[in-house]
Amino acid sequence: MTAGKGTDMKDRTEKLREYAQLLIRMGLNIQKGQTLVIASPVDCAWFARMCAEEAYAAGCREVVMNWRDDQLDRLRYLHADDAVFDEVPLWRRHFFNDYALEGAAYLSLAARDPEALRGVDPDRLTRANRAGSLALDTFYRQQMSNGIPWCIASLPIPAWARTVFPGIPEEEAMDKLWDAILETVRVQGDGRAVERWQQHMETIQRRTEKLNELRLASLHYTNSLGTDLTIRLPEDHLWAAGNSVMKNGVEFVANMPTEELFTAPLKTGINGVVYAALPLVNDGNIIDKFHFVIRDGKIVEAHAEKGEEFLKAAISVDEGASYFGEVALVPYDSPISNQKILYYNTLFDENASCHLAFGEAYPECIRGGEHMTKEELKARGLNDSVTHVDFMVGTADLSITGMTHDGKEVPIFRDGNFAL
Repeated sequence: MTAGKGTDMKDRTEKLREYAQLLIRMGLNIQKGQTLVIASPVDCAWFARMCAEEAYAAGCREVVMNWRDDQLDRLRYLHADDAVFDEVPLWRRHFFNDYALEGAAYLSLAARDPEALRGVDPDRLTRANRAGSLALDTFYRQQMSNGIPWCIASLPIPAWARTVFPGIPEEEAMDKLWDAILETVRVQGDGRAVERWQQHMETIQRRTEKLNELRLASLHYTNSLGTDLTIRLPEDHLWAAGNSVMKNGVEFVANMPTEELFTAPLKTGINGVVYAALPLVNDGNIIDKFHFVIRDGKIVEAHAEKGEEFLKAAISVDEGASYFGEVALVPYDSPISNQKILYYNTLFDENASCHLAFGEAYPECIRGGEHMTKEELKARGLNDSVTHVDFMVGTADLSITGMTHDGKEVPIFRDGNFAL
């Protein structure tokens, strides 16, 4: 943790304590006697400890750590024996799957160098992702179907701060990134962050209800980048907001920050071309100025000016990776977008822009989906995959027109913002 010139260390510490409390109390909504698994970079151990303190104060049974390190990850992908990228040790399978079956909560502190894996063979990344997703299937199924509470949040590390704010001293870049992140999560140091989040989620929920009342059949996207995309929606689809409800009725917020409303598309119902509005950071590589051509739901062409090999690897993890699993709406005139900061981190960039995701669909996006089997979800038109990658498509001139089942056109977005 740094505090540059002019930064009040006491004020920052109070805000960080409030941030940790927000993640535990609102993000995960930790229950008495529940286990918490924290995934954290080693550089952020001090904040992981702060979160652990808050978790124990909330009645947590035990806090278990899953440490990560960008440099060690890079060394592994560059130099490890090739066979290890098709393998997942038994202990790692048990670590994730067993805790998920026990109903543990999962906090992921997503902070990494956006180009930590630049130059790594994309085939190794694809194989490692595929092997990991298959081996940890129980964990991911529980996560995607709201069987366990999970929350992704972030905090600065030097390499990331330098990327977001180049050309200034590292200490100043860290301070600027801290200030920006705390603003996005509505932490002001006055002890009212949870209250502000409750009000925020109520506002998003009201808009979600409006969309669900429309019972849309399809959406049509256009903008000046060249996007011209039609997306059919499944029967009985549901729009959801950032607050999810587990099968036992306990609420949690999976992403902090969150500004989105989202649903699932019909797997085979997307046609046209879509251009990304912002760079995508995926597996430690930056992919920029890219677009997809989609036919009957499947990506048939993928082009990028930067990182095309990593883009093509990402949509080749399995068959479902070349189809879509999420449609999300975020107004261009929204808090994170108005910061005018390119974070090079999907957690923030996706909440500054309408986005789509290729890969797995969320079961909660269809009526009764959390209680359906994988085969039943497929039969209802939802995509199945071991991956889920969001990319940003929202622009200041994005137009989205909805079509109802009786043929009525409904303006959803005009000039980048909600028209409802």
